[in-house]
Amino acid sequence: MRALRWSVPLLASLLLLAGCGGGSDDSAGSSATGSSPKANGTAAASGTCSYPPAGQAAKPVKPPPAKPAGKARLTMRTNRGDLPLTLRVGATPCTVNSFTSLAAQGYFDKTRCHRLTTQGIFVLQCGDPTGQGTGGPGYQFDDELDGQESYPAGTLAMANAGPNTNGSQFFIVYRDSPLPPAYTVFGSVSPAGLKLVQGIARQGTSDGSPDGPPKQPVVITSVR
Repeated sequence: MRALRWSVPLLASLLLLAGCGGGSDDSAGSSATGSSPKANGTAAASGTCSYPPAGQAAKPVKPPPAKPAGKARLTMRTNRGDLPLTLRVGATPCTVNSFTSLAAQGYFDKTRCHRLTTQGIFVLQCGDPTGQGTGGPGYQFDDELDGQESYPAGTLAMANAGPNTNGSQFFIVYRDSPLPPAYTVFGSVSPAGLKLVQGIARQGTSDGSPDGPPKQPVVITSVR
């Protein structure tokens, strides 16, 4: 698990957006530089996806089916309100397949969004049942990138710990953010949902730092 560290120069720290494919914590001394563009190897082209084991699952869950069967629209319900999501089934089938599989199994239910960043990049990060930024689903999968990714407000993308280490953690961009094209963009949040996240972000972090748990706790109650 690579933690985002704020240091000088700031640009270097922008490459350390957290993610976790397994269940171990390797945040200390991170030097991840993000993923290189890759369209999930032969998985997307062959019509199947691969989810090899990686670490211990933070919460009991089965791997997704090899044949993509993701849904285009889901609603993330939180203690702060609903976030309607539109997913990029055609462009990122294996990512959407994993996300919808985890959602259907209740993996995200009653989990806390553990990170808010308010300087340099502007994201709310969720998807770890431990609430510590160290947990994953016990498997990982490849990036689905074309090298042209950008991260405007409303983007829904996967966090990672380097190339092809996607797990369950994801982030919502609430303000245009200058990230490298290293994080799979698998959907977007509705305008109403974005407004909700922006309201949470305005409250800042729990300790006032530019990177930490939201001051206004955000708990996912379900994704359906």
